[in-house]
Parts: sequence; C-alpha cells; structure tokens
Amino acid sequence: MQKTCPECGDKIIGRADKKYCSDACRNAANNKLNSDTKNLIRNTNNHLRKNYRILETLNPEDKTKTTRDKLASLGFDFNLFTSIYTTKAGTVYYFVYDQGYLPLEGDYYALVKRN
Repeated sequence: MQKTCPECGDKIIGRADKKYCSDACRNAANNKLNSDTKNLIRNTNNHLRKNYRILETLNPEDKTKTTRDKLASLGFDFNLFTSIYTTKAGTVYYFVYDQGYLPLEGDYYALVKRN
C-alpha cells in the first residue's frame, strides 16, 4: 500500500511511519495548523504584545512609576491584560504576562515585574 502526503498528495518514500513527503510539506502543514485563523485572536495577541513591549520599555529595572498619559501616548490598551493579582490587603495589580501595573492616585501607575 502506497502512502500519500496529506499536504501535497505526492507519494511518500522512506520510513514506514513517515507522514509527509518532505520538510517543506511538514512545515506547511504545521504552519496551517498553528496559524491564528480568527482575526480577533490575532489582533488580541498583537495588542497584548504591544502592551507588554510598552511596560517592558518603561520598566527596565523591575519597579518604576509612570503616568496614565505616558502609557496612553504610547498606545497602551488598559482593557487588555493576561491576569489580575489581588494582595491580601486588597490591592489589585493587572499583569501582561510578567509585567504588571498598579493604578495609583492622581493618574499615576506603579509598574512592576513578577519574578
């Protein structure tokens, strides 16, 4: 019985458990499988990456302070974050992966990095 490549349909030559005819077909199939097929997911991930880069740039030494205007002027989206951490005292930190921010009084934000 002759096996055929699920990506291009060519016959497969080689090992009995080989699934694709070439590395190019294997890569193409995996790229299709792992691509973000929905615009919403892709756009959300792009915005999260942008938020992360902004926090990382403004917070190079693990802890700093900035203003809401500074974050907003760089394009930071306050509605997108990956997790929320609430301390025992009730303080709420918002995190984008390991970079976090804490709203303070007077439109200031404390930027922190979770180690």
